[in-house]
Amino acid sequence: MKPVSVYITVPGSSAQRDMSGWRNKKPVIDYGRCTNCLICWIFCPEPAIIREEGKIVIDYMHCKGCGICAVECPRKCIEMVGEL
Repeated sequence: MKPVSVYITVPGSSAQRDMSGWRNKKPVIDYGRCTNCLICWIFCPEPAIIREEGKIVIDYMHCKGCGICAVECPRKCIEMVGEL
């Protein structure tokens, strides 16, 4: 019998998994309005928001599309758009 669910037994191991298949919308950042305040990074439940070369970047391999980053962004510069 196949397992009914998947669970993570080792802390931090979700960073090694591709979570992109979970979402139907993805966050897109308007860099013209983003101030790199890192609020999205603080609230992101996955290792999907990183800082690269002085700006926030979405790691779509780890993003589940939950939209927490878009809700918590104080400047509302993150928009959830449909996946193709």
